[in-house]
Amino acid sequence: MAWSQLPSSVEVVEVGPRDGLQNESTPLDAATKIELVERLGAAGLRFIEAAAFVSPRWVPQMADGAQVLAGIRRLPGVVYSALVPNARGMEGALAAGVQEVVVFSAASESFARRNINCSIAESIERFRPVAAMARDAGVRLRGSISCALGCPYEGAIAPAAVVDVVRRMADLGCDSVDIADTIGVGTPGAVQAVFEAAAGVLPLHRLAGHFHDTYGQALANVLAALELGVRSFHASVAGLGGCPFARGATGNLATEDLLYMLHGMGISTGVDLQAVVDCGEFIGRAIGRPGTSRAARALLAARGAAPQPG
Repeated sequence: MAWSQLPSSVEVVEVGPRDGLQNESTPLDAATKIELVERLGAAGLRFIEAAAFVSPRWVPQMADGAQVLAGIRRLPGVVYSALVPNARGMEGALAAGVQEVVVFSAASESFARRNINCSIAESIERFRPVAAMARDAGVRLRGSISCALGCPYEGAIAPAAVVDVVRRMADLGCDSVDIADTIGVGTPGAVQAVFEAAAGVLPLHRLAGHFHDTYGQALANVLAALELGVRSFHASVAGLGGCPFARGATGNLATEDLLYMLHGMGISTGVDLQAVVDCGEFIGRAIGRPGTSRAARALLAARGAAPQPG
């Protein structure tokens, strides 16, 4: 396919401050998280997952979600979102000024039960009050489907299982739905099969790709989805994060790598790649280790610099 046939622009959803940092063992204070979010917004990212309103017992790194979300100096045109598991979390997110909330389930019953301690059907019912609160508050609602391309407990996931959850989330009132390769086992053919099937329920412009790079397939999977017309992709600055509930799932797609590929193909994102590299350096120093982005390492080397942990 000629590059001219691909989307001319892509929406990059930055998930590092939430999905990335929640799986980091180094404790970070709210001020550092707030500065990261503000730096990412200044770099041109217009969709930023900034916090989560979940139990600090299970996800201690996100315990200060209200402080983070309330403390951000908001930029016009930037949507700051938060993950919420239930109505109580939704109340906290609304009080902190959330603009979009993310609810989550899985395409695998086994993963749903181990991750959120209920069935897929029960998880959707749990989110009905959240959906109603979002609708009443005029807040966007986004659904996220874990293990859409493979499960650590069940193995391969049939596209029909993903379609079933997309339909449930659409019926719930989700404005958009993320197709997430939580353990990073997907390959381009499988990605296209899942998105083609999901598009029968929800149009492609309301679907997003969230690919982990465990097997080095994330960019190839982005390209496969682009060829179908998908125009929204998630990435994490410096490649932060993974999934604490899935052994071996070590690494979101790095935002820097995604931007380097898209810009090289002439696809507009509205994001300053060099500024995002600087964001990765900032958070790398905060957590005491360099990020995993190959593009960032090369760009830093071209500057005559090198990633500096600590």
